[in-house]
Amino acid sequence: MEALKMYINGKWEDGHDKGTINVNNPSTGETMTTIPRGKEDDVDRAVKAAKDTFRSAEWRRVKPFERGRILFGVAAQIKENRDELARLESMDVGKPLTQGYADIDAAIRYFEFYGGAADKVMGDTIPIEDGLIDYVIREPIGVTAHIVPWNYPIQILSRSVAAAIAMGNTVVVKSAEDTPLTATKIAEYFDQTSLPKGVFNHVTGYGYEAGATLSSHPLINHLTFTGSVGTGTAVANAATSNVVPVTLELGGKSPNIVFSDCDIDKAVEGVVKAIIQNAGQTCSAGSRLLIEESFKETFLDKLVDRFKTLSVGPALDDHDLGPILNQKQFDRIMEFISLAERESTVLTGGRRVTYEHYENACYLEPTVIDNLPLDSKAAQEEIFGPVLSVFTFKDEEEAIEMANSTDYGLVTGIWTRDINKAHLLMSRIDSGQVFINNYGAGGGVQMPFGGYKKSGFGREKGWIALYNYTQVKNVAIKFD
Repeated sequence: MEALKMYINGKWEDGHDKGTINVNNPSTGETMTTIPRGKEDDVDRAVKAAKDTFRSAEWRRVKPFERGRILFGVAAQIKENRDELARLESMDVGKPLTQGYADIDAAIRYFEFYGGAADKVMGDTIPIEDGLIDYVIREPIGVTAHIVPWNYPIQILSRSVAAAIAMGNTVVVKSAEDTPLTATKIAEYFDQTSLPKGVFNHVTGYGYEAGATLSSHPLINHLTFTGSVGTGTAVANAATSNVVPVTLELGGKSPNIVFSDCDIDKAVEGVVKAIIQNAGQTCSAGSRLLIEESFKETFLDKLVDRFKTLSVGPALDDHDLGPILNQKQFDRIMEFISLAERESTVLTGGRRVTYEHYENACYLEPTVIDNLPLDSKAAQEEIFGPVLSVFTFKDEEEAIEMANSTDYGLVTGIWTRDINKAHLLMSRIDSGQVFINNYGAGGGVQMPFGGYKKSGFGREKGWIALYNYTQVKNVAIKFD
């Protein structure tokens, strides 16, 4: 591919100091292209362009329904280029092509959903007293920053950018240095719209350079970040110094809780899909399996047999699992597996898969670990790979206690035919989303998504996410 460029104020640009970063294909380990190594000067130009545009009369004249039509136009562009984008997303991240297509379809829906919402966010009138009219309006918050992770680049960009623009904000996107391909395409589509050129800006670079500068920039009015707890904490601290609100989605250690009265075939398939999607490199991955003790042997036999049928291989060959993103991520996963081998039992998987001519790529067998101590590092921390840890419980109370035993609270799956039992657990588990007899791993675009505890705060997706990108103004009018 040709070297990529940043998109700032309607222009395609290299970095100020001309530095570049290689972008590698996880399936082969080979370099596909390069991106500019954006730094402080580049981020500053993008933010100032977004601020100038936000304040401009040209942007104020764009009516809400017109913003909506433009977002529909971007959705149409994504749909028209669906095949190309799916291949780019799969090559960039390493996810199977089927999952690449699913991500493109989700991006289409985000732009459609928020395009339709652009002229439908209403204010309120408040009864105070006779002779006083009081009302509340929601105004755009200003320049919004969107720091996008490497595992779902087009989905996570689309869900926050579309909502922000729908509400009348201008945006600066910082894509992950590992996976910038589809973000660059989205910039191309915005370039073809009638929006003022500073509405959408895309900068590239390392997180500790471009990302850190964006997080701490004094002209940013809201930050949306998805990533690790450590980086999210740094982002939040930087934003706090400027008194700027933040939406954080920071990961999870999400459980699937399986009772003996479940539909076993559906539960097995749900548990498998929850951990192998994107090779387990998913914040909402179902990485813990809690099984009713009396049902363990029956369920695990079926589960392990299903794991052994899964295929691993290059993304565009559309196996069940693609590669791990890079050597750094692979080494981290293998450290957890090595720890688990000392503390517990690896029932299946846990070994590297090699492909001729692709020796620099990192493939891993999907892995099931049993008998891991509940307080083990591998049981408590996010592994971010296709590694499932198994635990057992005797009754509902123990299941609730185990589900709540980590610092995270993003997603929970409950598998039972007893609706009373399901509602009891749902009401007492600390989790931003609860799926009963399914596992949506974030679910549809309409469903609010975010976590309890160290999984972050605020919500993305759905109608509620629009409010992230507004500020409330109260107006009181006295009359005689």
